[in-house]
Amino acid sequence: MGKQAIVIGGGFGGLSAAALLARDGCTVTVIEKNELLGGRARYWHKDGFTFDMGPSWYLMPEVFERYFSLFGKKRESYFKLKPLDPYYKVFFGEQGDVELTPDFDKNIELFESFEKGGGEALKAYMEQSTYKYEVAMEDFLYRDYKHIGQFFNRRLMTEGLKLGVLGKLDSFVSGYVQDRRAKQILEYAMVFLGTNPSQAPAIYSIMSHVDLKLGVFFPEKGMAGAAEGFANLCKELGVKLLTDTEVTNIVTKDGKAVGVQTNKGYFAADVIVSSADYHHTETSLIKKEERTYSDTYWEKRVVAPSMFIAYLGIGRELKGLEHHNLYFAKDWNGHFDDIFKRPAWPDQDPCFYLSCITKTDPSSAPQGCENVFLLVPVAPGLADTDEQREAYFAKMVEHVKKVTGEDLGKDVLVKRLYTHRDFIQDYHAYKGTALGLSHTLFQTAVFRPRHQAKQIPNLYYTGQYTHPGVGVPMVLIASELIAKEIQETYGR
Repeated sequence: MGKQAIVIGGGFGGLSAAALLARDGCTVTVIEKNELLGGRARYWHKDGFTFDMGPSWYLMPEVFERYFSLFGKKRESYFKLKPLDPYYKVFFGEQGDVELTPDFDKNIELFESFEKGGGEALKAYMEQSTYKYEVAMEDFLYRDYKHIGQFFNRRLMTEGLKLGVLGKLDSFVSGYVQDRRAKQILEYAMVFLGTNPSQAPAIYSIMSHVDLKLGVFFPEKGMAGAAEGFANLCKELGVKLLTDTEVTNIVTKDGKAVGVQTNKGYFAADVIVSSADYHHTETSLIKKEERTYSDTYWEKRVVAPSMFIAYLGIGRELKGLEHHNLYFAKDWNGHFDDIFKRPAWPDQDPCFYLSCITKTDPSSAPQGCENVFLLVPVAPGLADTDEQREAYFAKMVEHVKKVTGEDLGKDVLVKRLYTHRDFIQDYHAYKGTALGLSHTLFQTAVFRPRHQAKQIPNLYYTGQYTHPGVGVPMVLIASELIAKEIQETYGR
């Protein structure tokens, strides 16, 4: 295209968009505010431990394969994958713990052990999940939406009820299984899409196909290692990668963006792509009259959770844990209410996620030690003081010990607590959200923020706020959609 393109942000969204623009002939510069590329998928090194700071689940591998194929490349040339077995371990408190594995017959037996007929129910549920996933990939995810008529297309109108667009996931799952353990396994992924399962559209039952059929993997050197692979692709394509450089203003003239001002100078551009926080870009980088969305719009959004994270280097092995570990409270609705209805630090029996990547990658910790990532979803916008963090960490150490038998407060060699104000400081995250916007019905597809700015036509957005939404695979799809739009507009 022969255009100068600036990409704001060097996470998966920015890197994936930059590579596509360079492929299409643009001269591309990525400008990242932090010292390392990767966005949320950065490393943190401390005393021989290497922590993945952000995403920790590698799902939907075919999206990554497709992305690299757009360049005539193979994903394994940039990072290698290891399939996990078990996929993950789930703790249910007094009802024990179970493992989900690549052996689907074992998963059927597990569901049958939960309730009579549970195995057949899982098979039936997975059949519809697979069907929905194939429809979503073919008709919905790789399609941009500029007006509501494009969303309510013929297939949606004829199969809307079957696809579960209008129903709620929790009610839908209850039509197949009744045991709370079975239901939670089929619904938990909604938390990582920033949504309460009781409010998520039933179409998101597709996540069970992603989870139990497509499999769970681990990239060599972690998710930050995968981000490095995307950065290496960019380098091969001639993309200029600037770190420790923050965009402070998108400069416009006659209704178009002409460049960006940074703390290290001005960069001219014909096209700008922001993979920075959407709300931050709108409220801090452009003029109020140039914004697509008002303050009222943002105030009414259902913002996805923030995360209370503890990065821990433990000086011994934790034998009762797998790579991925989850705890689901018997009444997890109380935890969701603390996030979405009455924002507060989850106090009564909070759910949590615990990652021990040393189970797969021993090099991430010194010999005989464990690399631990403890995560609790919490409401965005909460007060976040050092005292609050330490008190909550102490509470969670006791809670984890009670649930798993492992004492995370013992033999601690490295400790770092990370939550709201870190997400704000490092990523300008709206209300300290870790994920962006929740996936409610009216924040799905055409109802998510636009890929193209309304008042500045050569400013585009990629990342978790836009369609198709939260998660690294969705972000890659978003970048593909805007690259296609930019090519069609400027490549004529």
